[in-house]
Amino acid sequence: MALGPRTRVLLIAALLFGSVAALVWYLSYHYWSQPATPLRPPAQDVERLPTPAASPTPAASPQMSPSPSPTPEPSPGATPQAQSLSGDPAAALASMRLLIPVEGVKPGQLQDTFNDARSEGRVHDAIDIIAPRGTPVLAATDGRVVKLFNSAKGGITFYQLAAADEHYVLYYAHLERYAEGLSEGHVARRGETLAYVGDTGNAAPGNTHLHFQIYRVADPKHFWTGENINPYPLLRAAQ
Repeated sequence: MALGPRTRVLLIAALLFGSVAALVWYLSYHYWSQPATPLRPPAQDVERLPTPAASPTPAASPQMSPSPSPTPEPSPGATPQAQSLSGDPAAALASMRLLIPVEGVKPGQLQDTFNDARSEGRVHDAIDIIAPRGTPVLAATDGRVVKLFNSAKGGITFYQLAAADEHYVLYYAHLERYAEGLSEGHVARRGETLAYVGDTGNAAPGNTHLHFQIYRVADPKHFWTGENINPYPLLRAAQ
């Protein structure tokens, strides 16, 4: 029996559809329905560092008892007057055993210029010790050099605190120069050469002398001002 054209087309379509259906079934059975193999968890790829062992709890630090502060003792050789300079100026100044601070000058050569008038209505408040240029300037007593200073009026100067309790300041001015190696903080000994006579500052050219001043201070940290004391009677009694 011969098939018509339409029947042949339907038959071919049915065969094609069946073939595709069979192919889909085959693929889904052999590939798509297989369970997927799970990936290795990321934690397994990370190198784990060993956990550090816990440190033992430190024992409490021993408590140390504070040591009592030692009671200060008087300086060797200090007289009772020297230990209380700020209380009795006469005893304090006597304990210094002041030396005339210019080499070779005798007590009889000194002049009392303490109350002499100076420029700008000032009073001298010091004595001038006349001597040739370059004459050694001596430490009038033991004590610490606290300041080297160059000023318009005083020229080359230095300040010294008397050693006993540092409530008395000795001021040396119009110097030509300092002794070699002199520095702030130097503890001078009585009679030691600290500088040389000159005419620096407002001293008239050629008027070479030492301006020497003593004053009493309440606080050694403020060594630049205080109650002036006339050096003349003290140096007249110097030996």
